[in-house]
Amino acid sequence: MIKALNLSKEFKVRQPGQGVLGKLKSLASPEYKIIKAVDDVSFEIQSGEIIGYLGPNGAGKSTTIKLLTGVLEPTSGSVKVAERIPTRDRTRNAYEIGVVYGQRSQLWWDLPLIDSFQILSAMYKLSELRYEENLERLVSLLQMEEFIDQPVRKLSLGQRMRGEIAAALLHEPPILYLDEPTIGVDVVSKNRILEFIQKLNQEKEVTVILTTHNLADVEKVCPRILIIDQGRIILDASQEQILERFGKKRLLEVEFEDQPFDLTLPVGEIVKQEENKLWIQFDRDQTSAFDLVGQFPRGRGIRDVSITEDNIESVIAQIYEHGLDG
Repeated sequence: MIKALNLSKEFKVRQPGQGVLGKLKSLASPEYKIIKAVDDVSFEIQSGEIIGYLGPNGAGKSTTIKLLTGVLEPTSGSVKVAERIPTRDRTRNAYEIGVVYGQRSQLWWDLPLIDSFQILSAMYKLSELRYEENLERLVSLLQMEEFIDQPVRKLSLGQRMRGEIAAALLHEPPILYLDEPTIGVDVVSKNRILEFIQKLNQEKEVTVILTTHNLADVEKVCPRILIIDQGRIILDASQEQILERFGKKRLLEVEFEDQPFDLTLPVGEIVKQEENKLWIQFDRDQTSAFDLVGQFPRGRGIRDVSITEDNIESVIAQIYEHGLDG
């Protein structure tokens, strides 16, 4: 469905001079710096996949989305969406995709939400029957009955984002790009959006690319994850593969009957001690929690034991902070 090959995008940024003389010189003879927002990126996305496209601020996520949608022309490399080159066939490509930008709107601010849908229906040349059927389904799934007649400017952020997603899907595109769709959205609205994305994918097999900083969202809906950093893809794997490779740390919490004692362990590390509790971090490949508890001296009463494993959210946060080798 989507194929990017050695995709790159460079921006030429004018450099301001330092001080008065430097600024005057830059006016006469400006200097420029080349910034690679996307650097030799390659990936393939099959029809019906939900992809989490992740990375820290400035990593190149939004630039990649703009290259895939045809908003930007690549500096080098190529991209095909449904066998079309987005920048060469903009009109046809627009009919095949839906796009939601969390910080931008495609709705008319002062008009009732329903009016925006009617305008978009005319733009996409939908028949009256198709428009009514699609609208009814989207309004029901996204629970928009109570506010569909309100002006967009009076909607809460969560309501507006549901309206944005409905607007992007009104023409039934097979591909949906979601760029930070839950930013600033309350928990209830966010859960409705995520549930809708899952249902849409299951029922209509819509291909979804989701960029977000909320890693819990990705854990819920994205079986496959791509991580980009400084314009380059550094990881492309399933959640299971990521956890198998990086999620090897476990945390054993032990509550004793009395105050904990001085303890020396051949494996594992005591990372926290509080009253009658110890927290011990260990590598699952080196030992098991059972064997670790078996190393405690006999006669020390244990009241409770619990184990915490890394989840995809914590693992990806560690990758952001320390890189793949950390």
